[in-house]
Amino acid sequence: MFGTARTGTSHDIKAIPGLWRDSHGEAAALASRGKAQPALRSAMLRDRKTVLIDQLGWDLQSPDGLHELDQYDAADTLYLIVHQPETGRHLGSVRLLPTTGPHLLGDVFAHLCADAVPIGPDVCEITRLVTTPGLSRAEALQVRRQLSIALFEHALAVGITRYTMVTHMPWLPSLLSIGWDAEPLGLPHGEGVNAVAALQIFVNQPTLHRLRAAWAMPPAVLPHDWLAPEIGRKSTMAF
Repeated sequence: MFGTARTGTSHDIKAIPGLWRDSHGEAAALASRGKAQPALRSAMLRDRKTVLIDQLGWDLQSPDGLHELDQYDAADTLYLIVHQPETGRHLGSVRLLPTTGPHLLGDVFAHLCADAVPIGPDVCEITRLVTTPGLSRAEALQVRRQLSIALFEHALAVGITRYTMVTHMPWLPSLLSIGWDAEPLGLPHGEGVNAVAALQIFVNQPTLHRLRAAWAMPPAVLPHDWLAPEIGRKSTMAF
């Protein structure tokens, strides 16, 4: 789910163009599987626990009281992470689940889809999108934008044409104001701040170009040594 946007939209935030940066330099994005990048993974899971359990009160599990993880955080799970390379600080991340296997929309939230849950090798689910506590609203928006670009770069490299996700309704305007080409998969369920809905996000090169230009992003945010091998494996990836 989209776990850290505030009620409202991003249009009322004085956006900062380009990549997030601090005195140590610019943020970077990377793709990581399973337990690779152990220190950064731990920081990501700690931030997930702080945001989703401590701040938002979601009924999730923390096996050690420090980290949030569940059965979908497996050895081959793929994460896209924005971080500060010099300090190792986790800034934001998202978990991607292939819809050809177990995933939240299919396993838990299928009732949110008016028709069948979208599945297939070209459909992937976005989950656990968080930004680290302590960022200003403008900084958090910068990080979400960088994650959005990384999501599109990854998708276009491996042949993903659609992302699916579940969001709480109060955060939907902020999510849509990122600029994605999205549509609902069904009517919301629940009431008030607890209402949730499922979306699908269409991936295409023109949208990526538009977002890069609008946000003053570089030609690529994911490393070329990640994207290039993925392009070669497009026809065999299980996404």
